[in-house]
Order: sequence, then C-alpha cells, then structure tokens
Amino acid sequence: MASGGGYGDANQKIDYVFKVVLIGDSAVGKSQILARFARNEFSLDSKATIGVEFQTRTLVIQHKSVKAQIWDTAGQERYRAVTSAYYRGALGAMLVYDITKRQTFDHIPRWLEELRSHADKNIVIILIGNKSDLEDQRAVSTEDAKEFAEKEGLFFLETSALESTNVESAFMTVLTEIFNIMNKKNLAAGETQGNGNSASLAGGKKIIIPGPAQEIPAKSKMCCTST
Repeated sequence: MASGGGYGDANQKIDYVFKVVLIGDSAVGKSQILARFARNEFSLDSKATIGVEFQTRTLVIQHKSVKAQIWDTAGQERYRAVTSAYYRGALGAMLVYDITKRQTFDHIPRWLEELRSHADKNIVIILIGNKSDLEDQRAVSTEDAKEFAEKEGLFFLETSALESTNVESAFMTVLTEIFNIMNKKNLAAGETQGNGNSASLAGGKKIIIPGPAQEIPAKSKMCCTST
C-alpha cells in the first residue's frame, strides 16, 4: 500500500530517503513535473532550469515514511559537467520527453545510455511522455513509447504536469519499486545472517539504507536555478 504524504512535514520521522533524478532534453517539462509532485504547483511562466536543484516530499509506503529527494537539472549540453555528482546515489530515474516534439523522444536512447553508464545498475527507471494534454499536437505515439520501454525494461506513463495527470502515479511507481527492492535486500540479508553461525554473523555485511541522518532542507539549490 502506498499513499501520498504531506508537502514537507519537517517533524515527521523518516524511515528511508530515496534519491530520484529527472533527465531529458530541455523544455520537456521536468521542472513542472517536479513542482507538481513536490508542491502541487504549476507555473505557465516557468523558466529553464540552469544548473541543478532538488526538492523533497515525504510519503508513506507500506506504513513506512519515505522522503523522496527529487533532483532536476537542465537538459542542455553545456551543463553536462554536473553529470557524475547528479547521478551519484540515485535509486530511481525519470526519463522525460515531450509528446509534441519527436526530437525529445529520439534523444531518449542517448539519455538512457548516459544514465546507465553513471548510475547504479539496479536503478529503477520510468519513461515519461509529458504534455499529454496537448493531444492534438502529438508527434510521438503511445505505441512507439511503449515498445521502446518494453524493449529496454522500463516502466512507462504519459503525464500532464498542467492537468496533474499521472504525475503522482509516475513518482509512486518508481518509489514503490525502490521500496520493494530495498525490502527484498533487507530480507535476504536477514536470512543470510539468521542461517549462519556466530562467526559468519560477526563477519556479515550490513545493508545500510539512507535515513534521517542524511535529511536535507525541503528545498535546496545549487548554482543558479528557477522552477
């Protein structure tokens, strides 16, 4: 069971912190998706993100408090210097394209290749076709995107940050999958220790999941940013 939490309850006990990155070409709506999820806001005057920013939102997944730490960066080539730090520690990724601009979808394989070369091999990835409210301007068919997602083993959803369509579902799909993977790792580690003798227990490795010690402000910025 997963349910949306509040928009930044500073006093809430945190069980997990999951870092998720937003990637894709500039102007596909990454910042608007983030604003809709983190603050339930949408701005028609949104300017391009320059550099990197992240926002957080705390949710409840299977009775555990999860702080989603969502990172957003510009899609322009000149900001690629932030790549290694941007991907470090990410457990989930959202590959975003604009359904009205075919070129942004054609660039997805390049973004995916970059993601897989920098991020953990077990990272949870969802392909997002944003601006589904502009159906009359569609340049990328749902079928094409589904086919690509299936071939690459990705989750897939079409969203509208403007109309708040599927934004919550997209984030919850990623966060719930990360949560399930973490739970399986913890269970596996517990079984291994439980079946071992005292010597193996003493030398066993402990899986550490980010917790409250790594909490950060509800919104932080690096470089010069705007939503």
